[in-house]
Amino acid sequence: MDTSRFLLGLCALLQACVCVSAESTCKLKAKFNLNGYKDVKKRVTVGGMFSVHQRIASTRRNTSTLPVSSGCEGFNFRTFRWTQTMLFTIREINDRVDLLPHTDLGYVIYDSCFTISKAVEGTLTYLTGQDEAVPNYRCGSGPPLAALVGAGGSDLSIATARILGLYHFPQVSYFSSCSALQSKFQFPTFLRTIPNDNHQSTAMAKLVLHFGWTWVGTIAADDDYGKYGIKEFKEQVEDAGVCISFSETLPTTSSPEDIKRIVDTVVESTARIIVVFSSDVSLSPLIAELLRNNVTNRTWIASEAWVTSALINQPGISSVLAGTLGFGVRRADIPGLQDYLLSLDPYDDSLTEEFWETAFNCTLDYSKALRQARESSANGSLSRGAGVAPGGLCSGTEDLRQLNSTYTDVSQLRMTYNVYKAVYAVAHALHNLEDCVDGQGPFNKKSCANITAFEPWQLMYYLKNVRFTVPHTGEEIFFNMGEVAGYYDILNWQFSADGDVSYVPVGIYNGTSPGTATMTIWNSSVVWHNEQFEPPRSVCSEDCTPGTRKGIRQGEPVCCFDCIPCADGEISNITNARECIQCGEDNWSNEARDSCIPKIIEFLAFGEPLGITLIAISAFGALITIGVMVVFLINLGTPLVKANDPLLSFSLLFSLVVTFLCSIVYLGEPQPWSCMTSQVALALGFALCLSSLMGKSVVLMLRARALKAIRVSAASDPDVDRLTFGHQRLMAAVATLIQAVACAVWLIILPPHPVKNTAAQNVKIILECDVGSIVFICCIFAYDMLLALVAFVFAFTARKLEDHFSEAKCVTFGMLVFFIVWISFVPAYLSTRGKFMVAVQIFAILASSFGLLACIFLPKVYVLLLKPERNVEELVKPRAKPRDD
Repeated sequence: MDTSRFLLGLCALLQACVCVSAESTCKLKAKFNLNGYKDVKKRVTVGGMFSVHQRIASTRRNTSTLPVSSGCEGFNFRTFRWTQTMLFTIREINDRVDLLPHTDLGYVIYDSCFTISKAVEGTLTYLTGQDEAVPNYRCGSGPPLAALVGAGGSDLSIATARILGLYHFPQVSYFSSCSALQSKFQFPTFLRTIPNDNHQSTAMAKLVLHFGWTWVGTIAADDDYGKYGIKEFKEQVEDAGVCISFSETLPTTSSPEDIKRIVDTVVESTARIIVVFSSDVSLSPLIAELLRNNVTNRTWIASEAWVTSALINQPGISSVLAGTLGFGVRRADIPGLQDYLLSLDPYDDSLTEEFWETAFNCTLDYSKALRQARESSANGSLSRGAGVAPGGLCSGTEDLRQLNSTYTDVSQLRMTYNVYKAVYAVAHALHNLEDCVDGQGPFNKKSCANITAFEPWQLMYYLKNVRFTVPHTGEEIFFNMGEVAGYYDILNWQFSADGDVSYVPVGIYNGTSPGTATMTIWNSSVVWHNEQFEPPRSVCSEDCTPGTRKGIRQGEPVCCFDCIPCADGEISNITNARECIQCGEDNWSNEARDSCIPKIIEFLAFGEPLGITLIAISAFGALITIGVMVVFLINLGTPLVKANDPLLSFSLLFSLVVTFLCSIVYLGEPQPWSCMTSQVALALGFALCLSSLMGKSVVLMLRARALKAIRVSAASDPDVDRLTFGHQRLMAAVATLIQAVACAVWLIILPPHPVKNTAAQNVKIILECDVGSIVFICCIFAYDMLLALVAFVFAFTARKLEDHFSEAKCVTFGMLVFFIVWISFVPAYLSTRGKFMVAVQIFAILASSFGLLACIFLPKVYVLLLKPERNVEELVKPRAKPRDD
């Protein structure tokens, strides 16, 4: 026992020596100039930091004197309301008997002036416990500081969290939403009651995609809040195909040149949607410049830091910001807060005094008011003893209810509600720490912390695991890795006729909802700029309608493109198609190029006018030919008929009937049988016809030669026909048989067959007959041409044979007509397409058949029917032409 007492005494002595040594070596570097509220006569103290002022007052830096901490300027009524909310919440907690019943909370609240340096000053002051910065020592002797509620903007919290994290000192932020603060490695003791900006960036991206905007501009504050927030937003929308028209950064310090440049960018851009990630303090100079330049017809997407800010909502702003959509954190009504805000005593402290003077544009300092009055008085006769209060002096009894300012406006308690929740989170953590039962605690050997002398890391344990229900709202609060659920109200700026703005909820975003249920927007409730109810369009290029495809412009974003019509035979049936789709072989694009339609099936049908006409002509030709055959049969025994081998004449007429009728087979939808029949019938018909003519021509040629020899020798008139009818028939039969064999081989090896010709005309499928083999058909019809040529040569040689009928001349003219028709047929056939090719082919067949019929048989029929007296053997018998003397 004595040994333990000795060791305790020795430790106490060493500690005293360390303290004396520290006091002898510590040197105060500077004294801070911090405004705020302080009540440390309680059991536990809660720290707070608010940007009551907007900036540090500019002072002349003089290195020849002791450095003095700068003052602040630009009083912010909104953040002052947050400060008073913390005081109200602490009073409400102290009045409760169910929460910290044995512990009253004190407070130490400082003004960070929206500046990192001031935030750091306040942080060091918290850690030290007095107004000097001695970071490694806790020099104050008051109650323990539980946690810091603050420090406002994300940049400020990043600075303070880095310092507080070194000492495991808890920090609960109500306003710092930057995603960088989610890193527990860098900021192990940082927690917040405002959602992480990752949720807000996702919500903004979903909002842009919901309305189909693909061309947006972005503006961000030059701080971690703006940079991280807009970076996450851009990554998400760009992955979804949205393009960024411009991306600007707001200057941190007043820079009219930069503000003017940003305004010019907004005006020049075709983007009608502008996403802004910024605090109200950083954004207000830009909004003022936009108002001066009357920049309208833009829709602004606001982050939670300025969506309900009165600093932005200035008179006349409706022309610029009407229709703005933004994200506000959860709103709540806090009973009793408004009465507390209206019950301020202006003489309580310097910060409240400054608020009063700023709000009512007067001064509570009599001497200052008197001095100002004297300066403004012409004769300077006003004196203190005059009994009249100088102008500009506050009475201290002004009615805050008549003050139309952000401070008294409790209709949009969003950040205020976050402050309320942050203070309650600290209070519930302290309550859990106080209620700990020794032996069941969370620390070493199941010990508990002492509420009057706990370490910051011990409270941090309870803060991380706190779970409570917020009074009056019923919202359950707990921290998941220091974060709360991502919930936002989607607000729409709607202006009344007198210019007053209403922040109308038009949707919600709940990051905890599954899938597409995270965002709900009531489109019909949104009022856009110029009081339009249809959402604006913001695209670099209008959508490419079906029937066109996107053509990317070189050097421009993918959202900027040209709409190129699909080529013939290609379609696009969706909006903004990247490629056109090729139609199938049997289909073609319609006129709009948005769907494939079946190609027109074309063939020369029996029932169409052209088909009916050709059938009529063919039938007429066949009937005429049959009529000639009948005339020949009736006159079969006459000299004229007998002189020309009746059987050969009948075979010739029969072949003409075949050629006339085979042309009909070319009509109608091609079938395998029709393709083979038409080609073979034509080839054999002409072969029989031309071989018969060749047989006649040979006889005529030989007869002409014989008569010529007789005439030269002046001999008597012997029989000049060396070839009998049998020879002629044999020649015709052999010539036709050769063609028949060739056609049989053709039909066996590569027969003609029907095909769908899709290449000749784009919009049509031409049903036609494929000849099977070009070589075969060329050989077969070349053979017919050879027969025709031989017949022509023989007939031409015998053209001077003298008789009244002169059949050699008839054959010669018939062959000439035949050649003229088929020579004309070739270019006509090659220059036509589709069913007209068939019509040209039929026309050639009919024309050549009519030509042969008319040239060869018309003179004979004329004699048989109209000049029977000439049908005598003397006139029909050939004779030599008399010699010219």
